[in-house]
Amino acid sequence: MKSTPLLEVQDLKKWYATDGRFFSRGRQYVKAVDGVTFEVFDGEVLGLVGESGSGKSTIGQTVLRLTSASSGAIRFDGQDITSLPRRALRAVRERMQLIFQDPYASLNPRKSVQETLLAPLKIHRLKLTREERDARVAEALRVVGLRPEHAHRYPHEFSGGQRQRVVIARALMTRPKLLVADEPVSALDVSIQAQVINLLASLKQKLGLSILFISHDLAVVGHLSDRVAVMYLGRLVEIAPTAALFGQPRHPYTEALLSAIPEVDGATRRERIVLTGEVPSPRNPPSGCAFRTRCRYALPACAIETPQLRVVSPLHFKACIRDDLELQPATEQISTAKRTFAQEGEV
Repeated sequence: MKSTPLLEVQDLKKWYATDGRFFSRGRQYVKAVDGVTFEVFDGEVLGLVGESGSGKSTIGQTVLRLTSASSGAIRFDGQDITSLPRRALRAVRERMQLIFQDPYASLNPRKSVQETLLAPLKIHRLKLTREERDARVAEALRVVGLRPEHAHRYPHEFSGGQRQRVVIARALMTRPKLLVADEPVSALDVSIQAQVINLLASLKQKLGLSILFISHDLAVVGHLSDRVAVMYLGRLVEIAPTAALFGQPRHPYTEALLSAIPEVDGATRRERIVLTGEVPSPRNPPSGCAFRTRCRYALPACAIETPQLRVVSPLHFKACIRDDLELQPATEQISTAKRTFAQEGEV
């Protein structure tokens, strides 16, 4: 990885204004993303994980400027794109592409695969000859494991896994440097998930892609990602290289997520940590550490000040005041998951 990030997000906030209650003063805000900082380097996969409603997808949309940030900075390939006007943003978006969650909903049933793949070239006004366009379609299909004749078929003629390959091929048409993959396998069967995940890993190696991989499934993230960032209620609570995060988690919320990874072979038994209580509202989060209301290690001091990410070991950051905890790892579980993906997901 290069020392200069391809994508740099600094203190990113995305707040949605809501109407105040009757007789109240001022406006209230849903703090979907509340001060998030991270980097993605060339050729790196950064996994972004957390429960539903944690703000993961909002980060993906904001990074791509599909929605505007409330504050903070987004830099892509050294350029500040936080407030770029629409015309200037077009050239940047050519190099940043999105892989959608649902391959059934993200493809137009009335358009052939060829028409679908040519759409990004038209949108970004790439000046290519007909032969060059056709060659790029054939190359994109080949790279994702489909055949040239598939270009003339329609979405209903494909399986779910094949449709997601078409979605990935469409994202590759402009030859981007960064892919934002928003839950790209959650709508697929487990064996098909493995094929798509291994395809993304192969594309990363062959094309030198960087990927922001958004998921709630830590087994999937652990197989694909170089580093993992864990989100809770709009904030990052831990960032670390994948092996370090699974082998020595430093935040109680990460420990709870790791404990939910299914036991595949039954050889080891880990304590399943069941989080109690309701997830707090992002409109009115708890004082101090937002996770303290569900954390079994919480102290009175956790309610006083919001913990910031700090270094606890090389490349390992956490937002927790407690340094005396020995949290249970998931090394064996992720090793088993990797073997499972390797066996079931040949591309």
